[in-house]
Amino acid sequence: MPKELTHYDSAGRIRMVDVSAKPPTRRRASASALVKMSPPALRAAKRNPKGNPLEIARIAGISAAKRTSELIPLCHTLRLSHVDVQAGFCKNGVVVSSTVTSTGPTGVEMEALTAVAVAALTVYDMCKAIDRGIEITNIKLLEKSGGKSGTYRAT
Repeated sequence: MPKELTHYDSAGRIRMVDVSAKPPTRRRASASALVKMSPPALRAAKRNPKGNPLEIARIAGISAAKRTSELIPLCHTLRLSHVDVQAGFCKNGVVVSSTVTSTGPTGVEMEALTAVAVAALTVYDMCKAIDRGIEITNIKLLEKSGGKSGTYRAT
């Protein structure tokens, strides 16, 4: 865990971190989210006439990971090597997961998190006509590896 917040300078002003001196290393991050929905919404999602919400969510998540620096102001533009987004039905909704890989001077945690957030929002969009009370919960980083700080695994 860093001892200081890196997006602030010594005067407390917000800044983009300069990663130009950092050597490129293989970076990998995984994240997940849960889209909770009512039993009727879940049944409807499995036979949605608008299309398969899981496949549309997967594509949306992949696209979002590639555009993270456009959405999060201080994120670096990264050349991603691989983005995998999975979505599956579970007892109380849809579980979304992502894994993002890159070789570069900074990590891909934000890309993995953005992928699951946008994929979850896409499931909501596809199913909101049945249940506007759908909840997107538990967006979290599961694991990251590479770089100076090494490996992190959520408990």
